[in-house]
Amino acid sequence: MSEAGVFRRQLGVVQLGGLTVLDAVLWPDRRDGEPVRTLHLFLANPSHAGQVPPEQPEGCVEVLERREISGGVMVVARAPAEGPLRIALSPEAPRPGPEAALPAAPVIVHEIDAAAPDRATFAGRDCLFGQRLEESAETVVDWLSWHHDYHGATGAVIVNRAPPDSAAGSAEEFARALRRGLEERELEMAVAIVESAIPLGKPDLGPESHPFLAPDAPGKDRMEVPAADPWRSPLGQALIYEIAKWRFLTEARAMLTLDVTDLLAPRAAGTPSAFDACTTARSGVVLLVGRRIYPWRVRQGASTRFSDHICRQFDARRGIARWGVAPARAGLDATWRAIRVAYAKPDPNTTFPFWRAMGLRVPGRAASELAPKTSLIEDPQLLELATQVWGHKPIRPPVSKPKAAPKRAVEGGRTCIVTTMKNEGPFIMEWIAYHRAIGVDDFLIYTNDCSDGTDEMLDLLERKGICAHRDNPFRTMDLKPQHAALQAAESEPMMQNAGWAICMDVDEFIDIKIGDGTLRALYTAMGEANMISLTWRLFGNCDVHGYEDRFLLDQFTTCAPEVVRKPHQAWGFKTLFRNIDIYKKLGVHRPKGLIPDLWDQVKWLNGSGHPMPKEMFRNGWRSTTDTYGYDWVQLNHYAVRSAESFLVKRDRGRVNHVDRDQGLSYWFRMNHNAVEDRSIQRMIPALQAEWDRLMADPEIRAAHDYSVKKHREKIAELRATENYEKFYGELCSPRFEKYSRMLHVFGSSVFNAGPGVIPPDLHEQVLPPDFLFTVEHVGEAEH
Repeated sequence: MSEAGVFRRQLGVVQLGGLTVLDAVLWPDRRDGEPVRTLHLFLANPSHAGQVPPEQPEGCVEVLERREISGGVMVVARAPAEGPLRIALSPEAPRPGPEAALPAAPVIVHEIDAAAPDRATFAGRDCLFGQRLEESAETVVDWLSWHHDYHGATGAVIVNRAPPDSAAGSAEEFARALRRGLEERELEMAVAIVESAIPLGKPDLGPESHPFLAPDAPGKDRMEVPAADPWRSPLGQALIYEIAKWRFLTEARAMLTLDVTDLLAPRAAGTPSAFDACTTARSGVVLLVGRRIYPWRVRQGASTRFSDHICRQFDARRGIARWGVAPARAGLDATWRAIRVAYAKPDPNTTFPFWRAMGLRVPGRAASELAPKTSLIEDPQLLELATQVWGHKPIRPPVSKPKAAPKRAVEGGRTCIVTTMKNEGPFIMEWIAYHRAIGVDDFLIYTNDCSDGTDEMLDLLERKGICAHRDNPFRTMDLKPQHAALQAAESEPMMQNAGWAICMDVDEFIDIKIGDGTLRALYTAMGEANMISLTWRLFGNCDVHGYEDRFLLDQFTTCAPEVVRKPHQAWGFKTLFRNIDIYKKLGVHRPKGLIPDLWDQVKWLNGSGHPMPKEMFRNGWRSTTDTYGYDWVQLNHYAVRSAESFLVKRDRGRVNHVDRDQGLSYWFRMNHNAVEDRSIQRMIPALQAEWDRLMADPEIRAAHDYSVKKHREKIAELRATENYEKFYGELCSPRFEKYSRMLHVFGSSVFNAGPGVIPPDLHEQVLPPDFLFTVEHVGEAEH
């Protein structure tokens, strides 16, 4: 094994005509017993094999191979043992293809210089290969020290991608600090620092050190996209892996691809290292699987260290793929790429985990800028590493406890609905009577700008102890009405004292299909679960045109099929949840602000009683093919009601998306009449009994009748206008009635673009069973 130490090497970057050479490596070889020289020339991305003529002019190298790799080209060539090194290139040559022969492009002969490889330096060593952007020398020394002391690393090749004007210091200053750090820690390692005169990043992307490029960073839709910065952007010249192989690592015992912010996880005593595994793997390659880790917080004025990183995301989905290789065992002809070795199949059962320290990769940012704080939990192994190995005292996340409450769902206490309304007077009493009949105890209702008697009715019901009515404070809170109401509700005693809660609208009815159809039956079936999703079943107008003062549950029985992935809203859900402080606040579809260290206390079921995956715990609001369920409970969503009532709904506007018109596009998306579902009708006798009891109060009856009168007057007023009468005619047309039964044939973009993009005679055609109509459209999926 050669002498240890830190040394610098420059890539042989040179411009040859319109092509950029990243590096060239030349070494003595033999052919048929005669001395020759073998050349590996690396043309930067973008380039292609057609720019290197396979038949070279006299006096030039003999081209043996032109291998395209990640947008660049590795040229393998042979040259005489002595003499100048020349190669002919054709920068203007077109990319080879199946077309007829194209006119020949000019060929230019260039004399080139090539570096001798440093293979002997790393021969027999277990090496790391990674990139450094602008991480400090102290961080890199920690990286080297960890892998030397705990995994047996004896060498490293580090691509130093810091720009010449880096605030982290010059390349020489970095190398000097690295030498000093290795000497202080008495690390016997050979370390090559590879430098480039040109940036190696993708030319159109911003820096990896910006949160916009941090994979888990929240709020990217609100960020200003950073300017292109090829010195610091994600690697664009992936040929660097092959350069590292042929210039440094062909004789290394084993090599692991880990950047200077990556730490291989500890290994159990007596187990082989990842380097050892490379040398025994059938393919000579092992898989490294990474997870991003984060500090909870770094002390003010202190530099971020590996030892601050004690948190991970509890719901992280995808890992980072990297690899390790024993060059001799895998074969040198197997191309090294960023995430794999070509044609090598590592054993999927033998993987080595590593951690990527995001506070070092994206420096100077709070953890909340790099990942949602609601996803970060303390990891015991990381904490042990920080305290026992690094001797650090990191800032730890707070320890939380849920509110003390009985574990069984059926013992959870009172159930409260929080809702917002505007001009819903004719429909309030059916909705309240139904939900009282199935077991809802409390109704906390916010209203704004009502003109149909809604406010007076709710004030009356509040005086009679049936609900709590509040003015919606959205104007003083600079929030949309629904969000303002939910925020205000959190401080209401009715909500604070509730055992169960749900945020839902007056056009939504909880349809419990098990037991006797009551919440008690549902809670009993749930055992100790504390949340359940009620997936929407979108009910259409059932071809009902005129408004009648009758139960919605009697009139509207046609709906979307259970398996309906389009439109985007079809599988939205609302959530019935225990009010036990696992989440911080109310949300439209589900509670929000998960307290991360309580994530394992979430016991969330879908509508069929199956556990929901942890990936849904923070932000999920709609079901998927894996999470939808209707066997126990669903939420019947009567979003359109009759065509006449929809006129009033459009005129009224929406309580959440206040800036969006409820016109033909909304009707098209939400009016589903494909199948029939009468499951909720078994509860009509209970509804009728509660209705009769409430309506026996003459004041309540009078308030309801007044709202019905105002609703009919508004319908008449709207239909007296040319615009609304025309709109009503379109709603009731054979075209839209047919659409409501054939929505499954439309692609997602059609629902975003609206029905105007559909051929006007499509509904009259006989369509094959697998027919699909879609369009190209970039638009927002409303919900």
